[in-house]
Amino acid sequence: MSDWPSHGGRPEQLLPRFGLADDSEVIDFSANLNPLGPPPWLAQRLAASVAELAVYPDPDYDEARDAIAMSEGLGPEQVRLTNGGAEAIFLAAALLARQGVRRAAIVQPTFGEYERACRHYGIAVEHVELAPGSFALDEASAAEAMRDAGALFLCRPNNPTGTLIERGIVERLLVAGRRHGAMLVVDEAFVDFVTPDERLTSLLARFDNLLLLRSMTKLYAIPGLRLGYLLGSAAAVNAIAELQPPWSVNALAAGLVAPLLADRDYLARTRAWLDAERPWLQGELAALGLDVVPSHANFLLFRDARLQDAYGGSMPALLEHLARGGILVRHTHHFIGLEGAWLRVAVRSRPENRALVEAIARWRHP
Repeated sequence: MSDWPSHGGRPEQLLPRFGLADDSEVIDFSANLNPLGPPPWLAQRLAASVAELAVYPDPDYDEARDAIAMSEGLGPEQVRLTNGGAEAIFLAAALLARQGVRRAAIVQPTFGEYERACRHYGIAVEHVELAPGSFALDEASAAEAMRDAGALFLCRPNNPTGTLIERGIVERLLVAGRRHGAMLVVDEAFVDFVTPDERLTSLLARFDNLLLLRSMTKLYAIPGLRLGYLLGSAAAVNAIAELQPPWSVNALAAGLVAPLLADRDYLARTRAWLDAERPWLQGELAALGLDVVPSHANFLLFRDARLQDAYGGSMPALLEHLARGGILVRHTHHFIGLEGAWLRVAVRSRPENRALVEAIARWRHP
């Protein structure tokens, strides 16, 4: 399945598989972005900041770091700005390699960049698979893998399942990891969509073997600007700073951090939208007879149990049916443990969500 696109949001790569023009108009449910779009003030802010392109950014991004530190209740020495969440992942792997970690465990199914980053730095990978269907974590297996490997990567809430491993489990993994000198790397790229608040920032005061990775592109719908950050102990962040290429974040993106974090109204509107739309969409999909994984994020994972028998556990026909109807969803061929048997959809606006439900209903009941 290597010829399937490895990320969502790439209609030009997926549509030609079905004989469709790569520029066909579609509703894109394959990328987990906020459908509210960027904050309305952002375009004007960017236009007013064009002069900054003629000046090198502050290599330490002090203004942005201070804003993040204040928002998170940390010291700025615990914050490192990154070129999106992807660079944060690769910097975490680089730190592990510098610390002598030769093997890392990854909780699967999950985002493929953790494994890619580890292998890039010569770190072997083993998998801890969530329970099929429920996607629950076997805590004992995770703790054993973390101890034996030297590091564990965990996405919380998890992409693509939307499940959220309990905070108590995370704390116990950290305790076990500290006892054996193992690091826990938690990707919180979607934590801003979780209510009530589930971010793990407060644990940094107790555990120096914890790294938190964040993305600002999902919440604020700015994937083209590449903006993220990494949180950890001062020692870990200082070591990461030495591994990061200079000026990896451009001045325009770095200048947005403080005003984005200050826009509490945008965050409130986002959560109000999601609190209404996610349960509605989840309920509608379940009412069609689909297996839907309860989600804490801005996306849902589902499968058509009827297709499990007809297609041996894959859903290519439904994927193609939706694409031909102008709806692009995320395949799961690259996710370990899913192998195409599920589809993932972002939660979007009510009219768009209704269009998705109606298209699946036509598939279920032609």
